[in-house]
Amino acid sequence: MPTPPLVVALAECFAAGHPSVEEMVVLASRSLGRRWRWLRPLAMRYVARFDRHSRPRRREAVRFLLRDELFADLRRKYARELRVENWIAAAPPSMQPAEAAAKWDIPAITTVGDLAQWLRFDAGKLQWLADLRGLACKGDARLGHYHYRAAIKRSGAIRLIEAPKQRLKAVQRHILEQILERIPTHPAAHGFVRGRSIRTFATPHVGKRVVLRMDVQDFFPTFSAGRIRAFFRTAGYPQSVADLLGGLCTNAVPPSAWKHLPLDLPGDRLWEARKLYQRPHLPQGAPSSPALANICAWRIDRRLARLAEAAGAAYTRYADDLAFSGDDRFESSVERFSLHVAAILLEEGFRANHRKTRIMRRGVRQYLTGMVANDRVNVVRPDFDRLKATLNNCVRRGPQNENRNGHTDFRAHLLGRVGFVESINPEKGNRLRRIFEQIQW
Repeated sequence: MPTPPLVVALAECFAAGHPSVEEMVVLASRSLGRRWRWLRPLAMRYVARFDRHSRPRRREAVRFLLRDELFADLRRKYARELRVENWIAAAPPSMQPAEAAAKWDIPAITTVGDLAQWLRFDAGKLQWLADLRGLACKGDARLGHYHYRAAIKRSGAIRLIEAPKQRLKAVQRHILEQILERIPTHPAAHGFVRGRSIRTFATPHVGKRVVLRMDVQDFFPTFSAGRIRAFFRTAGYPQSVADLLGGLCTNAVPPSAWKHLPLDLPGDRLWEARKLYQRPHLPQGAPSSPALANICAWRIDRRLARLAEAAGAAYTRYADDLAFSGDDRFESSVERFSLHVAAILLEEGFRANHRKTRIMRRGVRQYLTGMVANDRVNVVRPDFDRLKATLNNCVRRGPQNENRNGHTDFRAHLLGRVGFVESINPEKGNRLRRIFEQIQW
């Protein structure tokens, strides 16, 4: 059934991006040729409906008007008098950020042509890369924009790494450097944030009586493409530009991709993974994904930080790892507190991985993302000893005999592990580096 012209005309006026109710009423009055008394209440209901949300699309404005019962009654009551006298021409596209985004120092891009020029692509190639119609998901994965690599976690679930190909990766890096890195993240977020690290993530929890560690299940794939596009509209980009930016930063895994992955899984597990990844989502492996996840998790971080503050606890997050800690007051309610955290995650569209929830009191090792946080931030002793033994064996027998997991660049792998220890405990890291430098490559 076609949408009534009256609804379309009012939707154009309401979704034009004017934040003021009065401006919306003026536009609607010009369109209808008369200032109806009910226009202001209708505009106020519209503003209340979308308050604190990203700027609505025109189709969302149409849906609101069609579902507004008072407006439906008015349309029936004044059926003979209500008509569109003037079609208001759409205003030129402009940046219209939400109030919280008004101070963000991000580039103004108002048209698809401007976006193509900014990314140094023609509009056709940009549409191909963004793939808003989902054509890549229907074809051969080898012809798409991503390489896929899968691993089976200890829990039996699948972790799928979606690495963008060179051209798309360059575009995502440009978006990251010129837009995403200029947007502030919540103070509790420590993963992939300049000036913060895994060490700053663990430091607030040192010396506490109890540490609660929780994990968010399927963190990156849970961020839908709709949520990413909504963020770009909140930042102020017009709908056409926001949709393209969202498409460039999200991916839907085609069914054919799973045929080329060496996975030995039960049918139900594989079906669940395919269902999860076939919806457009943030790909784990894209350079833009961690920053987008941090930005879009602002509301979650804010709610969890307030919950922790009310319970007398500290809160930090490193990607999908959540950490809370406190003393006597927090210790007495930590079990109930973990249920509140899980409920907040569920309300925000996420799920806690309860198998990974750990309550660690002072008498046990308080383990956070590869580190111990009991008395100071330090590396885990067994992990350090294993790495030291591997390095010594490389010196004695040669590195080719120690690469049991088949790393393509074993030297870089070991160097990265040594660098991690150095960042946590420089003294231990220096000892490992001296051994590493004796290896004959």
